[in-house]
Amino acid sequence: MKWQDCSKIAFALNIVLSFAVLAPAAEDTWTYKADIPTARTWVGGCVLDQKIYVIGGSRSDSSATSAVEVYDPLVNTWTKMANMPSARCYPVVCTFNGKIYVFGGSSGVWSSAFKSVFLYDPQTGAWTQKADMPYAIGTSGIAVVDNMIYLMGGTTSVSNPPISTVMAYDPMTESWTRKADMPTAREGFSACVVDGKIYAIGGCKQDWQVFAYKLVEVYDPSTNTWTRKRDMPTERWSLGACVVDGEIYAIGGCSSMLQASTANEVYDPATDTWTTKSPMQQKRLGHFVGSIGDKIYAIGGHYPNLNMVTKTEEYDTGLSVPTPDFNGDGIVDLKDFSKLAQYWGRSEPSVDIGPMPWGDGRVDIHDVAVLAEHWLTGF
Repeated sequence: MKWQDCSKIAFALNIVLSFAVLAPAAEDTWTYKADIPTARTWVGGCVLDQKIYVIGGSRSDSSATSAVEVYDPLVNTWTKMANMPSARCYPVVCTFNGKIYVFGGSSGVWSSAFKSVFLYDPQTGAWTQKADMPYAIGTSGIAVVDNMIYLMGGTTSVSNPPISTVMAYDPMTESWTRKADMPTAREGFSACVVDGKIYAIGGCKQDWQVFAYKLVEVYDPSTNTWTRKRDMPTERWSLGACVVDGEIYAIGGCSSMLQASTANEVYDPATDTWTTKSPMQQKRLGHFVGSIGDKIYAIGGHYPNLNMVTKTEEYDTGLSVPTPDFNGDGIVDLKDFSKLAQYWGRSEPSVDIGPMPWGDGRVDIHDVAVLAEHWLTGF
């Protein structure tokens, strides 16, 4: 390793150590982080390269924004990125091959949905318009399985009833294939992937002001079939959900009679059971929820009457993590740091421990952060 690389790693270690001292984590608790610069709701979002992209959204009943802002949990800062080519709320967002896809959405809360598809390349900051969808849609679920992007449910406008349509999009050919319809037509639900299956959670039908679903329905792309699973404990639509260690966290949303929620409920697909965890500090709907390592982030959204939520919240799941005591001598010290430095910038599972608890395929600043958190502690 070059001297310049050692200097960079040592500098990174000093920074992360200072953060570790100032902001220790606590299991099953929520902590406020840096506010989102542009307060908005009905946002789209995704996690890419250990950062959270918040895309579009609405700041009022009649307008949408094209803003794209990125949150870096490692340094607790926000960065403004290139705006979308057009403003929209209710966008449907996912990542594929290191790029971000944005489907549909609408120009305002009560406006009709778009058919358009945009691709964002974070490396160049460039937006590209792709071939239109076969139909206009917003507030739908989205998931990526085996190099295919699945869009399911949603609505052409919040004043129209939701649909049950499921379409698979091939990003390489920009082609669409119709799949088995959802058993229950709905919008405003969340979709997550565990073991190659797509879990559709919550949502609502047209009378969203008085009715929210507890439903959990699972789609298996390999058999093109749907299965009903155990309901959520709390009915909700416009919730956020993500996966950590094979379990699905369903967070926030809106219950029947327009009551915004702080709920944090965890579903275990292996046992088909739900567990209640500590609620968010701030009730919200229309927000984005994403996970990085063992942490979960809830960003943006609002509570009734479009009171915008600027607070970013971080949830510590408290999962066990691999030990950073690489040489097994019972303490995390310079010997372990030296071993990490030996593999800097490479793929080495024995020292790739960050973000917790699985690593990201490369020995980098995230692994330094984990090592720093346990600096001079015993194992």
